[in-house]
Amino acid sequence: MSHAGFTAQYRTIGMMAAWAGFVVMQMYSFASGLGFLSLKTPQDAIGTPYLPVMALLIILMAPLMVVTMVAVHAYAAPEHKVYSMMALAFMILLAGITSSVNFAVLVVSSQTDVAGAPWLPLFLPYKWPAVAYAMDIFAWDWFYVLSMLCGAMVFRDGRLPQLARLVMVISGGLSLVGLIVLPFATMWAIGISIVGWGVAGSVVFLLLAIVFGRTPAVLGVSQG
Repeated sequence: MSHAGFTAQYRTIGMMAAWAGFVVMQMYSFASGLGFLSLKTPQDAIGTPYLPVMALLIILMAPLMVVTMVAVHAYAAPEHKVYSMMALAFMILLAGITSSVNFAVLVVSSQTDVAGAPWLPLFLPYKWPAVAYAMDIFAWDWFYVLSMLCGAMVFRDGRLPQLARLVMVISGGLSLVGLIVLPFATMWAIGISIVGWGVAGSVVFLLLAIVFGRTPAVLGVSQG
């Protein structure tokens, strides 16, 4: 398999972003787990201090995921770059939506002068069916899915790349299932989605970091 555009710079930056993304995802899983355990009932919204930490970690995670997909595009063989380009485009859409939503949750909801605003429960709490929460679910259960499924098409040769491909399909597939069942079983859908992009997704970025590390860099600066 040709990796003509996978220069040392792409290799190094890709490895760093994928490893960092894996670490931040683990931190997010820990924080969100504590947040959900703190709820008295499943209908409650996650609050301080867990929600601000979760929002901040998402804001940190999103650009790392985009940079990792840039490296995937560089890694892709010329005949597969159409898939890696689509994966990158969908990841950029995911990052834009989830970063904006979580920045709003982090900043606006913490303002004391809007704490009692009548519109706040509809738009910003981290609970269903607030608009911000619905947008975040849509970003992760649609654009993340598309990014994973397109990106999986890049990894074909070798046991480790094929394993990465399998886990990407599983990760995207579980998140898509969460989106499909969302109108019928909200809490089940959210749980399935978290397993998809949170648990399997972290394994994806771990495997990508290893794949990048084991792929020799090539000379040249060309990039399609």
